Amino acid sequence: MAHDLINIPSIPGYHPVEVKLVNQDDFLKVRETLTRIGVASRKDQTLYQSCHILHKQGRYFIVHFKELFALDGKQADLSDNDLQRRNTVAHLLEDWGLVEIVDADMCEDTAPLSQIKVLAFGEKKDWNLVAKYNIGKKK
Repeated sequence: MAHDLINIPSIPGYHPVEVKLVNQDDFLKVRETLTRIGVASRKDQTLYQSCHILHKQGRYFIVHFKELFALDGKQADLSDNDLQRRNTVAHLLEDWGLVEIVDADMCEDTAPLSQIKVLAFGEKKDWNLVAKYNIGKKK
């Protein structure tokens, strides 16, 4: 069960989204793909990455960047809409054949695709890609 590895006590009823890689070599592909999915600011062509893939004790999780702040013990105003966007991103990755969601019932509540910008690989050079959380890096 995912709760034994990832738990945010300050969020009642919290459930992480555990995934399995379709191909074991796809971790870097998923990580790169996630850099191109987020919330866009069209006026300055900036895309703020919404989700990351977290590898913990041989298991993988799709997490919203605010979940990572909460897991670090920092203040995080994680909303239902943040979790809905995370769930939508996980479903997109599954639709594209990159991951399999371990327990799809845990991420049925999704956000509309209109709330998420997905850049094609070729478009990424035209955008400023911003990650609000850097896994494994101290700032």
